[in-house]
Amino acid sequence: MAPSAKDSVIEDDQYFRVIINERSVDDISLDFFYKPHTITLLVTCISGLLYFAFTRDDSNQEQNIWNGLSCVLFFFLIISVLAFPNGPFTRPHPAIWRIVFGLSVFYFMLLLFILFQTRTDVRKMIIWLYPELKDSGPDEKEYAVNCSEISVQRLWSSVDVFILCHFFGWVTKALLIRHYGILWTISVMWEITEIAFAHLLPNFAECWWDAIVLDILLCNGLGIWLGMWLCRKLEIRDYHWESIKDIHSTTGKLRRAVLQFTPVSWVYVRWMDPNSTTMRIIAVWILIVAFQMVELNTFFLKHILYIPPSHMLNLIRLLLICLISAPTIRQYYVYVSDTRCKRVGTQLWVFCAIMLTEMIICIKFGLQMFRQTVATYVITWLCVQMVGSFVCIYLCALFAERWNKWKYDHDMDSPIRKPRMKPSMPPIDNNSDGTMDCASARDTQSSRNKIDKENGSVKDVGKSSIGLSHSTKAHKLRSRSHSDKKAHVSTNVKSSIGNGSL
Repeated sequence: MAPSAKDSVIEDDQYFRVIINERSVDDISLDFFYKPHTITLLVTCISGLLYFAFTRDDSNQEQNIWNGLSCVLFFFLIISVLAFPNGPFTRPHPAIWRIVFGLSVFYFMLLLFILFQTRTDVRKMIIWLYPELKDSGPDEKEYAVNCSEISVQRLWSSVDVFILCHFFGWVTKALLIRHYGILWTISVMWEITEIAFAHLLPNFAECWWDAIVLDILLCNGLGIWLGMWLCRKLEIRDYHWESIKDIHSTTGKLRRAVLQFTPVSWVYVRWMDPNSTTMRIIAVWILIVAFQMVELNTFFLKHILYIPPSHMLNLIRLLLICLISAPTIRQYYVYVSDTRCKRVGTQLWVFCAIMLTEMIICIKFGLQMFRQTVATYVITWLCVQMVGSFVCIYLCALFAERWNKWKYDHDMDSPIRKPRMKPSMPPIDNNSDGTMDCASARDTQSSRNKIDKENGSVKDVGKSSIGLSHSTKAHKLRSRSHSDKKAHVSTNVKSSIGNGSL
């Protein structure tokens, strides 16, 4: 009996909740850390609230406001632990990712509040939090100075703490995306973005050797290589987790506790499948554009609100965006590649809302700056972004198809046959919760049936080829025995002639 539409909807909702939005811990070794302690948490929080409410000095008005806002954030995160979903990850603990989701929601609420203020009032709020920013101005440092003077000493003088941050940022991007083609596309397109907006942000103007050598090749290239190397190491690792209660040595227990902060598994990711549809290509293009938007928001916010690049506010925002990006990209990948996923995850939804709200704030507070925009540059940038990204994505899909075909032909020509998986079906891992596990490919049912037919024909061809090889071997053996007999007869004839018996 075919399942009804209602049963199908319920099944999809359960799949969305268990796999994408509310992943549970499979193997629990210490029950204490995973059992709810809601009453204990309530008593502890209220006791602390009573203590600080009646013992602290409330004579300072500014300190009262700061302590009140801090208490609001604290209890908001407590409610996040109690009520918000786990998301797609469970390591090191689901509560950590609930707090990350709570921080993203709180940051989104803060952005909504800022959106309805004026730029002057927002500056006053920032100065109230950080008085050292009272005399700060826009970052107008120019890097495109004396570009014809190239020396090792000048290249070395350009290496600073921001170069290291740039490098480790690309390592993180590689660990999150895990695709050479997409990473290099983002890297090159970002340099084009800097050229297009250099007339608005002076620090975007760079020398050609700074953009190509230091940025693309050294920082981006080495970061991508190291991140992908770590991905390969994590993919080939055998993940077998032993309960900490079964480990008797102190060193082993400490090692197991540290490994709790590592992924429970790591599966190969396929952004571009050989049978990728147009929607898959558009989805990857949206991912590339989203990365550009997040980076642009970073530079425009600090330029419009007069926040120096080395200030703590920039670091806090970058760390928050990095933490939010991990479950966001995982949920986006599952939505793109899994046919059973019919809607986006909550963390992905909040991240998109944050990105777009930041963009609106930049446009609202920077209208005077954006009036100086050269429309030709922006239109050219949009065209290059669209065409360049689509070309790179198409080449990645074409390469994946050719590689799969070459590997398929190589396996067919090999004398040793190995049982193979279907060439275009990525592995499904419903029990893992690594940083980003691979889901089933978002392909149409017709392509699945076509692949099944091709695999069936391949099996038939394999069987017939094996039968032909056996018959060929038998024919060779019979020919060899026949030739041996003829040689034996000719030898006897020659010996008889030599002896004069004939």
